Amino acid sequence: MNNKVTSKATEPAESTHSKTAFPRMFWVANGVELLERAAYYGVFVVITLYLSRILGFSDVEAAWLAGSFSAGLYFLPTFSGALADKIGFRGALLLAFGLLTIGYASLAIFPMLIETQGLVDYGKETVYHGLREADIRWAIIPILIVIMIGGSFIKAVITGTVALSTTTETRAKGFSIFYMMVNIGAFSGKTVVKPLRESMGDLGLINLNYFAASMTLLAFISILLFFKSTDNNRSGKSLGQIWQALTKVLSNGRLISLTIIISGFWMVQHQLYATMPKYVLRMAGEGSSPSWYANVNPLVVFLCVSLVTTLMAKRSALSSMTIGMFIMPVSALLMASGNMFAGTDTILGMHPIAAMMIIGIVFQGLAECFISPRFLEYFSLQAPKGEEGLYLGFSHLHSFISSLLGFGLSGYLLEAYCPDPRTFSDHAAWVEASSHAHYIWYVFAGIASVSAVSLIIYGAVIKRMDAKVTAEAELATA
Repeated sequence: MNNKVTSKATEPAESTHSKTAFPRMFWVANGVELLERAAYYGVFVVITLYLSRILGFSDVEAAWLAGSFSAGLYFLPTFSGALADKIGFRGALLLAFGLLTIGYASLAIFPMLIETQGLVDYGKETVYHGLREADIRWAIIPILIVIMIGGSFIKAVITGTVALSTTTETRAKGFSIFYMMVNIGAFSGKTVVKPLRESMGDLGLINLNYFAASMTLLAFISILLFFKSTDNNRSGKSLGQIWQALTKVLSNGRLISLTIIISGFWMVQHQLYATMPKYVLRMAGEGSSPSWYANVNPLVVFLCVSLVTTLMAKRSALSSMTIGMFIMPVSALLMASGNMFAGTDTILGMHPIAAMMIIGIVFQGLAECFISPRFLEYFSLQAPKGEEGLYLGFSHLHSFISSLLGFGLSGYLLEAYCPDPRTFSDHAAWVEASSHAHYIWYVFAGIASVSAVSLIIYGAVIKRMDAKVTAEAELATA
């Protein structure tokens, strides 16, 4: 998104606060970011469970729906940012939170409307009366699109607001506070899921959306009452210009190669939401807490990212990323190893599969510490001189690709190796069908390994190409 502003636009903002203080706009933006993240992660950590248990979609159908939803959230923000530049940040945020409130409330109301048709009964455990065969369940798609569009504006506007409401002296601290708010929101949203699911069963997956809608409604009211934007003179790119920029990025072989390789890492990372919740509940029992296990990842990143970045400060971005890439297969193998302890009652007081899943997630978070902070740095270095900002607008293309492929693959693997026990009338038949459930993680360990080796090859090829260009340049000037 283009964050360029004229001096006329920035002067009022800077005059309202000292060199070390933040204006009200900054705190309101960060506060609503916390609320939005709490709503999003509370819903997203169980989105595949909601689609399967509440609406009766198969694992494959739920995976492709959730993956497309996630992919859109990563692809649309650059375009949404262009619209936000035209209508102003305050208007864009009101539109975004209005859409999110409608969308999340619809996730709660839609199942109730289906229940009135006699297709399903909701309670501790959902009882279907034809819903799995009914076309009405596909009406969830426009609801997900509404949430996706609303969420894309949030991604584009909040970071822009933080940039606008900080100075050179306060920018680093400002984005540090923003990152903290994101993680607090994500952590709190996931924490709400467990008590709701334990007290209400499947019905809790529906009522969770009322919590999400209330968070975004509170954010809408906060923007309406307290957010006074000073960006009336902003000049942003047109949608046509952004599309041309995307075409230019896609024609850059180095960037596309790097994006595809890093997508392998994120395909495994996305299993925290695509595979892990269903896998743990099916293999370790309904008493498991996948939403809480998912919180281990941001906790590890929060505790370790500064230390890892400091340790790798003298190493190249590519070296740091490569180390992280080789940690990911270890993470997936640890997740698979839970089945090896089938004869063990507990590990660390938990079901062996749950315990090894948490340990695997710890390694996953550690890998992210090596990769994420350095990826943008390396991505920007591959962009043509003077066009780094334009190219960074599409730096999340890897998440678009990995969301589609990672979630989609997850659905097929779950159906093949860890099917839903509710679809079996005989428990013994399900035990036999899921006896190789851990094979799922072997597949992702393989993907992570191929990506790690590919990154080494990529680095060697790029180094050789650069050396050749340098040599040719020296000959030309000799």
